[in-house]
Amino acid sequence: MLRSSNWRQETRALLKLAGPLIVNNLSIALMHAADAVMAGQLGAESLAAVAVGGSVWFFGFSICLGLLMAISPIAARYYGSGNPEMIGRYTRQGMYLGIFVAIVLMVIAFRFVGPALDAIGIDAGFRGLTTGYVHAIVLGAPAIFVFLALRFTTEGIGATRPIMYVSVFSLIVNVFLNWVLMFGHFGAPALGAVGCGYASAITMWLMMIALTAYMIWTPKYRSLQIFSRFAPIRPGVLKEILLLGVPIAITITAEAGLFNAVSVLMGTRGASIAAAHQVAISFAMTMFMVPLALSSAITIRVGHALGAGNPQAARYSGGLGIVVCGLFMSCSAAFMLFFRDAIISFYTNDPSVTSIAISLLMMAAIFQIADGVQVGSAGALRGYKDTRIPMIISAFAYWALAFPLAYMAAVTYKAPPSYTWGAFIVGLSVAAVLLAWRYVRLSRARLAED
Repeated sequence: MLRSSNWRQETRALLKLAGPLIVNNLSIALMHAADAVMAGQLGAESLAAVAVGGSVWFFGFSICLGLLMAISPIAARYYGSGNPEMIGRYTRQGMYLGIFVAIVLMVIAFRFVGPALDAIGIDAGFRGLTTGYVHAIVLGAPAIFVFLALRFTTEGIGATRPIMYVSVFSLIVNVFLNWVLMFGHFGAPALGAVGCGYASAITMWLMMIALTAYMIWTPKYRSLQIFSRFAPIRPGVLKEILLLGVPIAITITAEAGLFNAVSVLMGTRGASIAAAHQVAISFAMTMFMVPLALSSAITIRVGHALGAGNPQAARYSGGLGIVVCGLFMSCSAAFMLFFRDAIISFYTNDPSVTSIAISLLMMAAIFQIADGVQVGSAGALRGYKDTRIPMIISAFAYWALAFPLAYMAAVTYKAPPSYTWGAFIVGLSVAAVLLAWRYVRLSRARLAED
């Protein structure tokens, strides 16, 4: 499948789409890294609060992320088939859906996060800071979910540069607002970890405003008819988004939820372990942003090819994309192994945190390749609008296998943190094998039907 002489051309096309998305994802990762670095300046408790609070927020965020991600393959199919005017109705209903989910998350955050952290057993030394951080960042939920509906629309038609511009802008704004609100500059109160949450929320609103303005004023988007009129809620369109998006949301939440659940488990082991976990996971997730962007580009390439009635090109695009993801993460693993000391020193000089973080970063290097293969395979399958089987695979790999192992290591046996991270290796490896196998079978069957 990958021996054709046009592999260079396909790789260039993939990277042209993925380039701006890589910049976007790295900007987001750098925002999280900046949060961690700046919180680390305030001490282990603030760093742990941002780590655990960020995990709680991202669990809710990932649900809506998955739901709205359904817009990308839908838009890609319509764009590939030459029917861009159909796309706007999905964007509008996606924005309505995002606002509804945001309201639900805000109610949950303000009513239940504090008692839930208490019930879980989060260290009392930073529990209050964690609750305050979540209450602050969730104020940005309506804006970021509308932004996602617009983002996946422009992504689906292959226009990825606007996403890059907005993400770079948001990185600069977020770091500046962190500096102002966390440390108390320009007359603002020094809010510490809670200020970090407010900075993120304000940044989310600015991101939404920037992308909305760009799409209104740019002629390229007029054929999509997104803002041509105010449309009522359309149950049929929402149903189509949800049928495709719910399995994607469960798939994403299964993996993201595993990492976030482990972050919460680490919070029960004290500030040093929670902080070390945040340092290691922050860098590992930064490297993961590249194959994650490639995964989105693979979805677009596969969707455009299928929309144009070319299953051969779709299969080729998906297979090559999976290989590219695996190769990048192999390089990432080598980088982590050779430069782990320098990486950790960038985040913290606390000796109790450093020694733990180094051991965790070595574990991260082990699961990098599997992580690349599974995310590439998931992106290719989304291009085929195949989401239910990947959902089952992810739920099995991450929650039937990996989470019980992580829980036993962290809570039952209170083993060293690296044992807890061993669960990541198990879950990601199983997911990579099964998702790649699913892609090979499905793409072959679709080709046979042609």
